[in-house]
Amino acid sequence: MNLPYFLGCPQWQHPAWNPRLPAGSTPLERYSQVLNCVEGNTTFYATPTQAQCAQWRSQVSENFRFLLKFPRSISHDQLLAPPEKEVRDFLEIISPLNDVLGPFLLQLPATFGPQHLGNLWRFIDQLPAPLTCTVEVRHPAFFQKGDAERALNRGLRERKAARVCLDSRGLFAAKADSPAIIDAQRKKPNVPVHLLPVDAPPVIRYIGHPVLESNGEYLAPWVERVAQWIEQGVRPFVFIHMPDNGDALRLVTLWSELLNARLPEAPALHFNEKQPQMGLF
Repeated sequence: MNLPYFLGCPQWQHPAWNPRLPAGSTPLERYSQVLNCVEGNTTFYATPTQAQCAQWRSQVSENFRFLLKFPRSISHDQLLAPPEKEVRDFLEIISPLNDVLGPFLLQLPATFGPQHLGNLWRFIDQLPAPLTCTVEVRHPAFFQKGDAERALNRGLRERKAARVCLDSRGLFAAKADSPAIIDAQRKKPNVPVHLLPVDAPPVIRYIGHPVLESNGEYLAPWVERVAQWIEQGVRPFVFIHMPDNGDALRLVTLWSELLNARLPEAPALHFNEKQPQMGLF
């Protein structure tokens, strides 16, 4: 049985991954032979050219998905209130990827609070169909189960937009005894795990404990939840992070083994060998 399920990392290349990925002409091609989606962090920091987007499209199959981020100037500097032309120009640049786009990963800063929700609704409502967003918030008010969180969740449900579930429990359970852990704990939010049932594919971002074996207890509930979604015909996105993402493929392997134990029919991952794109459809 081919599973309707997406698995990826926050990037498609890292020097530590080279021995583990299959052969290929580019890092993205090699990555996409094993994993079938990726967080588009690159577009948050620098807008590519349309030609670059066309090159990326040529390196993946039609079953691959990019969850791109809008440029930092749009989501963080202008808090989703940019000139419409700025958004249109970005969408035109990335248009070669349109058939392999998942929902945009709209990651909002902690400064984006309840008073800015109007910006969020206008932004989502003005996206041309069939483009969609999944939304990650970091302001404390959106995790307190009060009026602000209810307003956020209600608006997302009305728009059939998923709320990204960030799980950083493993990361913050680790002792801050290395530069990578200190940096990750400084940059990543330590927020409660809030999952919003909504009529859209769920998006899970899991940031792991640096000791691989310590992740089992944190991953176990997600293994069960993802297995249930798959059995129900839901197609979740699961992104695996580590404090040092050079270790991310090790955690991806652990995740795959745990899911395969729960769903024996789930395809196993095969690193460092040529294989077809995972047949998840």
